[in-house]
Amino acid sequence: MVKLILLRHGQSEWNKANLFTGWVDIPLSQEGITEAIAAGKELANTQIDCIYASSLLRAQMTAFLVMAQHSSKKMPYIRRDPKESFSSWYEMGCKENAALIPMYVAWELNERMYGNLQAKNKKQTVDAYGEEQVQLWRRSYNIAPPDGESLEMTAKRSIPFFESKIIAELKNGLNVLVCAHGNSLRSIVMEIEHLTQDQVLKLEIPTGVPLVYEYCNGSFEKVGL
Repeated sequence: MVKLILLRHGQSEWNKANLFTGWVDIPLSQEGITEAIAAGKELANTQIDCIYASSLLRAQMTAFLVMAQHSSKKMPYIRRDPKESFSSWYEMGCKENAALIPMYVAWELNERMYGNLQAKNKKQTVDAYGEEQVQLWRRSYNIAPPDGESLEMTAKRSIPFFESKIIAELKNGLNVLVCAHGNSLRSIVMEIEHLTQDQVLKLEIPTGVPLVYEYCNGSFEKVGL
């Protein structure tokens, strides 16, 4: 059975510091590295044929750390857009190398962009704007923070990408690992589990915990490893 594995990156340095991160390209914390390694050990014997990761470092670090624990011993190489200058030079010989696994990097899988809240402490933001307003920015479906994205806006980029690229891989019989973020993954889970707007607002996706689905005839079923 073809598998889709969704994995939120391990804890980042700004998760640890309680800061709004969004698109700021912050690496994993030491705890996040430990979480990614633990996820890799959990997935060590699950076949993975290709990887999709966001354009942010913390997601890509997670993918590399996961595959470093995998029984296949394969490590990711980044598949470039063929239109990118010198893309063929970056990948020369990679496709034929059995020790490598392709990883596609896509901004569409990035975390929700928090706009003017990025790099701000969450508690201090509550003190400045009030708990009710910050809660609306963080947990409503269609209300965006100043100059940022709502969950609805995030879904409008992540879901079409998921449908056009990742589902195509599943239809070809490939097991796919997606390393991304809390909100981009929430939008994908909303789509594949047919959640309502109210239901997705209550959905929490913990860092470093794989979510595994079996894909068959256009439908998904959540399963254990």
